[in-house]
Amino acid sequence: MPWLKLDQGSEEWLAARRGVVTGSRFKDCRSKLQNGQPSKSCLDYARDVARERFGGTAPAKSQNAAMRTGVEQEPKARALYEARTGYMVDEVGFFATEDGFFGLSPDGLIDDDGVLEIKTIVSSDTLFTALVDGDLSAYRDQCLGYLWLLGRKWVDLVLWAPDLEKAGRKGLHIIRIDRDEDSIEKLEADLMAFVALVQDREEQLRLKAA
Repeated sequence: MPWLKLDQGSEEWLAARRGVVTGSRFKDCRSKLQNGQPSKSCLDYARDVARERFGGTAPAKSQNAAMRTGVEQEPKARALYEARTGYMVDEVGFFATEDGFFGLSPDGLIDDDGVLEIKTIVSSDTLFTALVDGDLSAYRDQCLGYLWLLGRKWVDLVLWAPDLEKAGRKGLHIIRIDRDEDSIEKLEADLMAFVALVQDREEQLRLKAA
């Protein structure tokens, strides 16, 4: 996949993501009601992407305190990961598929097979859900998307709680997610269905606003 060397959060990075289904939203793309129909979060995201692909601008998502903390803490977590694993992480920008439908912003690539994804844990709910309960459902689709679109074999998902590290506890936890072809096939099918949903909404907009 071609990629652009862009700083995450920059104006250029935001522009490159406009009208693109991004990895951090793959979970929303697959969100369904009990009857199998798209959930509200799925439909809302489809409408946003369709609007941007039509040339408009979807409402900006404001950067909250947790997001700002994640941006600030990412370099520290990456350096600590390198020190603990011995891997050297190549920082990358924004990957996009040639058809312009999908885009990814991994926190780094490792050798020829690995991907790094860092999640800074701010809320206590996230700490207990992800770390204590081991529920990684909030991040799994994003990680599978890396393996699918980048052709890699594994993702090291880093859960980083800087407050615990500062208190002398173990603040950095590394969870290896290996390539799973069955899961990737299901992800691909769901994401292509989402693209069809976006195209349908874009056509509806075109009929009314062209």
